[in-house]
Amino acid sequence: MRIGLITDNPGHPLLSAAAGLLRAAGHRVELLDPGSPAADPPAGTPADVYLLKAHTPPGLELARRLERLGAPVVNSAAATTLCQDRTLMAELAGRAGLPFAGTRTVGPLARWAAGVSPAFPVVVKSRHSRRADLVARVDDMAGLRKLADEWPDEPVVVQDFAPNSGWDHKLWAIGDRVFAALRRSELSPEGRGPTLPLPRLPQGWAELTRRVGALYSLDVYGVDIIATTDGSPLIVDVNAFPGIRDQPGAPEALADLALSRAKG
Repeated sequence: MRIGLITDNPGHPLLSAAAGLLRAAGHRVELLDPGSPAADPPAGTPADVYLLKAHTPPGLELARRLERLGAPVVNSAAATTLCQDRTLMAELAGRAGLPFAGTRTVGPLARWAAGVSPAFPVVVKSRHSRRADLVARVDDMAGLRKLADEWPDEPVVVQDFAPNSGWDHKLWAIGDRVFAALRRSELSPEGRGPTLPLPRLPQGWAELTRRVGALYSLDVYGVDIIATTDGSPLIVDVNAFPGIRDQPGAPEALADLALSRAKG
C-alpha cells in the first residue's frame, strides 16, 4: 500500500511512529508538505490513502485536490474545515442534542466588548480554531478590555464558564479506539500542567466521544470534556487530527486505520 502524510511536521511522534510501523510492514509512506513549492498532487495514480495532519489553508486545499482525484483523505477536508469553525461546530452539536458548551458568536472582540457587560466569568475563544488562537477566561470588565486591546479584530465566540475541577478530560479517538488523559485546563489559574494518565473513564464518555466522531464525520479527532459540578460531561471543544502524544497503542491504531481506509 501507498500511504501519504500531509504534514509540515513529519517528525511528530504519532505520525513518525505510525509511519515506521507501516514501512516495517512493507508499505510505502510518502510525505507531502503543503507549504513546499512541490506540494502539488503527485503525477499519476494517487496514494491509496492520505492522512491530513496539516490544517492550514494550503494543507486543506491540497487535500481537496487529492479528493477530487478520487483519493481517500483522513480526515476529509470538509470535516477538518468544519471543526475549525467553532460557531458551526456548536450549532451542529446543539441540533444533535450533544452536551456542548453554550456558544454565542459575537463578531470582532473589541466591538463586542465596547457594548456589553456580560455575566462573568465567561470564556472567550477565537471563532476559527488554529495554532496559537485565543482561548481565555475573563472574570471582569477590566480583563475584557485588556483582552480586547490585545485582540481587537479577532472574530470570537463566547461561552458561559461552567464551574468544574479545573481539569480537562482529553479524549482522543482513532477509528473506534478511544484514548484518554487528564490535563489541567489552560483556563486554570495555575496554568496548563502535565498530562496525566486516566485509566478509567466515567460510564458513557467513550460512547459520547464516538457520537462526536460520527456527527462530524471524523476518523481521528480529539474531544475536550469537563465534568460539571454534578459530574455530567460538558464538551468544550473538538479537534480534527490532534497530536495524541504518549498514548500507548495510538501509533498502531493509526497505522491500522490507514490500511483499513486504503483497502476500503
